[in-house]
Amino acid sequence: MLDNLKQQFLEFSGQQHQNVFFAPGRVNLIGEHIDYNGGLVMPCAITMGTYLLTAPNKDGLFRFKSINFEETLEIPLKESYEKTGKEWYNYPLGVIHNFLQNGKKLEGLDLLYYGNLPIGSSLSSSASIEVVTAFALNKLFGAGFSKLELVKLSKKVENEFIGVNSGIMDQFAVAFGEKNKALKLNCDTLDYQAVECDLGDHYLAIINTNKPRKLTESKYNERVGECQTALKALQKELNISNLCDINAETFEKHKNLIEDSVVLKRAQHVVEENDRVLQAADALDQNKLEEFGKLMYASHDSLQHLYEVSGTELDTIVEFCKQYPGVTGARMTGAGFGGCAIALVKKDSFDDFSKKIKEYYTAKIGYAPSVYSSDIGTGVVEL
Repeated sequence: MLDNLKQQFLEFSGQQHQNVFFAPGRVNLIGEHIDYNGGLVMPCAITMGTYLLTAPNKDGLFRFKSINFEETLEIPLKESYEKTGKEWYNYPLGVIHNFLQNGKKLEGLDLLYYGNLPIGSSLSSSASIEVVTAFALNKLFGAGFSKLELVKLSKKVENEFIGVNSGIMDQFAVAFGEKNKALKLNCDTLDYQAVECDLGDHYLAIINTNKPRKLTESKYNERVGECQTALKALQKELNISNLCDINAETFEKHKNLIEDSVVLKRAQHVVEENDRVLQAADALDQNKLEEFGKLMYASHDSLQHLYEVSGTELDTIVEFCKQYPGVTGARMTGAGFGGCAIALVKKDSFDDFSKKIKEYYTAKIGYAPSVYSSDIGTGVVEL
């Protein structure tokens, strides 16, 4: 594949590439809609992601090309940039803008992207593009940012340049992922621990609903607001900065402060899901996959009934997984409203699982899902 990308770069740029970078996508194993509530999440990097080939040019231009989209774009080097429309190149453009706002000197560059992550599928294709661009610019122009600073810069791009109020989990997992390990990440302090994630005789199956999801067009920002409302209510009696500063027991004692029944459900999910991450880390640490699988199902049930972000497509996938004997656990992953589910599937059952879930889903939804098997991969790297 890389040979093909190198040839395409030559055709696009008229010169040989000089560097190749890769940033993975991510799945969140458990801990959903926690990252903007200051709690614990457990993402891992996957082996699919975004490739970026670069070479300098002397034309004072940023030349963007993606194998995944039609546009080829030439943008003159300026002091700042603004988002235009919904095109994919806003993500690297936002990174360039933030480098410039930080006083970093950039020069003309040809950039060719290729991603094998399904777009809008909750596998963090946007964070993958942001981080691979930031990592490349940092290396090529000697900007001197630490990896954590690149993560924070990429999150700022997502929040302020793109306009999505997401937390830091996606960019963090894309940058810091480790092979065969999950990251137990505290989204408030950014302290993290790499947790052994030996899946043994299981694959990590990724099942894409093939229902495109656009975060800025979904109810994602609405959920953020509901959590902020719950926090303000609890702060009348509790000295807390985030919903995840309390456990389920404390929440139970003070939940009467939240008068809106919908807001109450949102907060209950967040607090209980945060507790589940701690339990999941212990289960993985002790190699108790069956226990971890039960926590995955409990997480999905909460996202379906309390947080209400799953939808018919994701529920149909998990419904099938619960009745299929070769599956140990399953849940939606990512923001929801479409996107992907993940499942722990016995390796010797995977082909049969893939065939039967497609039949089951198609009969209910009217079109087929896509099913992938993935290993747990490493974070952003120069190849």
